[in-house]
Amino acid sequence: MNKYSRMEWAGAFGDLGTLIPFAIAYITLLDVEPSSMLFVIGISQILAGFYYKTPFPVQPMKAIGAIATTQAAQTLIITTNTVIAAALATGLIWLFLGITGLASKLAKLIAKPITLGIILGLGIAFMLDGIERISTNWVLGVSGLFGTLLLLNNKRIPAMIILLMFGALTAFIQDPKLINEFRDIQLIIQLPEFSWHQITINDFVIGILFLALPQLPLTMGNAIIAIKEENNRLFPNRSITENKVAISTGIMNTFSSMFNGIPLCHGAGGMAGHVRFGANTGGSIIIIGIVLLLLALFLGDSISLLFKIFPISILGIILFLTGAQLALGACDKGFKKFERFTMYSVAAIAVWNVGIAFIYGAVIHWFLKRHIIKL
Repeated sequence: MNKYSRMEWAGAFGDLGTLIPFAIAYITLLDVEPSSMLFVIGISQILAGFYYKTPFPVQPMKAIGAIATTQAAQTLIITTNTVIAAALATGLIWLFLGITGLASKLAKLIAKPITLGIILGLGIAFMLDGIERISTNWVLGVSGLFGTLLLLNNKRIPAMIILLMFGALTAFIQDPKLINEFRDIQLIIQLPEFSWHQITINDFVIGILFLALPQLPLTMGNAIIAIKEENNRLFPNRSITENKVAISTGIMNTFSSMFNGIPLCHGAGGMAGHVRFGANTGGSIIIIGIVLLLLALFLGDSISLLFKIFPISILGIILFLTGAQLALGACDKGFKKFERFTMYSVAAIAVWNVGIAFIYGAVIHWFLKRHIIKL
């Protein structure tokens, strides 16, 4: 059963370290409509919370987000319509894999050391990214991290709420003009517009080749297999299958593409973040979903301004602790030597690129298991 306690409220904001940077990149580099983006994310989170009843995250697809925003800054190939087309293509692919049962069949071919290596690598990558963001303001970052660690397991005073309040207070002190900007915010109802009619064949081809296909290995590794492992480890009484995750990934991306949204996924790192800051049910996902939905409907023009109250170093703290939570779950003392090698080498590559780590792991594990390569 979903709960809506103080800890669920605190855990609801445990994935902001991933959401906000990608949201800002989409808004500033691709001119994605902020209200439409938060609308589809909010709706998807509310439905995921009710459906899974665990802190099952909804977040931007990282590979597509990285490719889309970097390419958009360099060329004219990637546009908003290309991203919408990629979301639609991604949705149809994962719907097919989930409905046919191929998602679970493909996942069974992936050995556990590969999965745990991806989880460990993601955890380390999050921690490194967190440290880089904390380093933008060492005094704020270190003091915020130390205070958060002291409150991390406090059930009476949720660490995340205090951290966000600390960050907002710091933002207003560093930039007093923010107070006046917030005073000028107006509530204006904005509804998303239907977007399929604006996609061309050219958008669809570019969206598939440049965005959707490069994302597939990452999604399979992190947003299908790893999230299933993380969910079933933390919540064995609410276990899920890869097919179930593939279908929901397909549904929310198809829905997102209908309303100028972006490609979305369920990431293991997101779940680790929600859980680390107190979430234990789907209530936390419903809470953040409602918050984002209200922002999308009433404060669409002010979303970029609202993001300014979260200093980069504060987002770094969230990422660092999320990574630590994720890495701690990648422990298996029963592995043989060659399995440990697979796990650790996959983790090292996953820090750089999860998709390539996924493919590398499948190949190297096959060779090691058959003694073609010996350690």
